[in-house]
Amino acid sequence: MSTEPKISLRGVVKRFGPKVVLNGIDLDVATGESVAIIGGSGSGKSVTLKCILGLMAPEEGSIKIDGIETVRMATGERDRLMRQVGMLFQHAALFDSLSVWENVAFALRLYSNIDKQEARQQAIEKLAQVGLGEEVCDINPAELSGGMRKRVGLARAIATEPALVFFDEPTTGLDPIMGDIIDQLIVKCVKELGATALTITHDMDSARTIADRIAMIYEGKIVWAGPVSEIDHSGNPIVEQFIEGRVDGPIEIEGRKRALA
Repeated sequence: MSTEPKISLRGVVKRFGPKVVLNGIDLDVATGESVAIIGGSGSGKSVTLKCILGLMAPEEGSIKIDGIETVRMATGERDRLMRQVGMLFQHAALFDSLSVWENVAFALRLYSNIDKQEARQQAIEKLAQVGLGEEVCDINPAELSGGMRKRVGLARAIATEPALVFFDEPTTGLDPIMGDIIDQLIVKCVKELGATALTITHDMDSARTIADRIAMIYEGKIVWAGPVSEIDHSGNPIVEQFIEGRVDGPIEIEGRKRALA
């Protein structure tokens, strides 16, 4: 059995002009594992995800998926790689010009030769997995509530039965009850797929529910990583301040001094 991580980042650096956003990210995600990257706004979570997806190219470092280097990978190779990837975007990012079922079946029809009827049937099955009935199939996404849009986005993310699924702030914009429902659905769907999952979030309740392991990013580096069960006893003052939501501590909060002066 191979011990090669599904995702491996080593020394990843990303700059925007003089600003260093990622300053040597090291992270492994094992096959079948669910990892959550936590951190405050502007900490580099989204940039890390975009670098893994190939939406941004780091200036330095290595990003491997299944042992294959992806930094500056050729377009054709990247396209083939992305066929095994599912993605739930922060605000679902549904296509308002397409119906619900067409959104769910979008990648299915893009990457396979199935006909429209079969694509619709598979979309219905994926919608059922996230608790939505056939009656929503022909609805325009603009008519859906925030929670329903997230469910449709999740159905689309798992439609091709990907080996690797990314979740970008999956509970943003949802009330606590709906957020917990989405978290539980993510756990259920990932388990059914047997997929590897990587989530970025600032929501600790979400991270604790979804992840097997949590990694904390601060000032462009992973400052702590470990099992969910150990995060409350990390012994790391940065992690402690973040999970307890305290103003005082080593994390520099922009504008805090001016606001409290």
